[in-house]
Amino acid sequence: MYIRQLFDEKKVVFSFEVFPPKPTSPIETIYNTLEGLQNLNPDYISVTYGAGGAGNSNRTCEISSLVKNKYGIEALAHLTSISSTKEETTQILESLKRKGIKNILALRGDIPEGGFSPGDFNNSQELIRHIKKMNGFGIAAACYPEGHIESKSVDHDIEVLKLKEEAGADYLITQLFFDNNNFYDFLNKVEGKNIKLPIQAGIMPVTNKKQIQRIVTLCGATLPRKFVRIMDRYEHDKEALRDAGIAYALEQIVDLISTGVRGVHLYTMNSPYVARNITRGLVSILNSVNNG
Repeated sequence: MYIRQLFDEKKVVFSFEVFPPKPTSPIETIYNTLEGLQNLNPDYISVTYGAGGAGNSNRTCEISSLVKNKYGIEALAHLTSISSTKEETTQILESLKRKGIKNILALRGDIPEGGFSPGDFNNSQELIRHIKKMNGFGIAAACYPEGHIESKSVDHDIEVLKLKEEAGADYLITQLFFDNNNFYDFLNKVEGKNIKLPIQAGIMPVTNKKQIQRIVTLCGATLPRKFVRIMDRYEHDKEALRDAGIAYALEQIVDLISTGVRGVHLYTMNSPYVARNITRGLVSILNSVNNG
């Protein structure tokens, strides 16, 4: 099915994200993750295209196929445009279509540290239009509550969101954030620009100090004082920090759902433990909202 239909059927869409194993690791390493997520019954699972702009399209296609055809969960395959030609992109889309994948998250992709050779697409809007021409795909796009790290302002980012909507995006998934107030301010600005697309809030439970440092470096997310206190208090106790990170994320999600968010997209970091504990804390809440 097309994921956009879920937003018509449910008040809150709840989904997970996983990433492919490193090229040096066997593809089978993802099996334990997917088996651990299967019984949690997410509405869909997204599969990333790879970090640092160096995605492995074959693994994304293969894992997306596993998600849908082996584990019976709708899949959202990430697709980046940076350095890609239209011919290469078309081949990937045709491969996904053959595997029964109907949903794409269209992204520009991260710029590699060593630079890159320009492809046929200047931005994700152009990629969205190319995917629309292929027919048969639902399309998600990314948005940034605190502004893209390369952008001059959140307001500029929202102008770009309008272009993504006009290009054919069906719904939006946010970059991770730790302060819900930033998300609510962002929603108000989006509504002010008359953007009608459903927006899923991207939430990442932070489970170790190294993860926090990487997050801030890559996306510049604001770390609220409450979050920093929790991380500082438990940074030398691995299990306590993991569970404190889960508790913080769960509190975020409950607040978001209570305030009317259209969806939550959980960045699982391939950890069934994280996904399981978050989901257990939300089962009755999601059931109440979606069935009430």
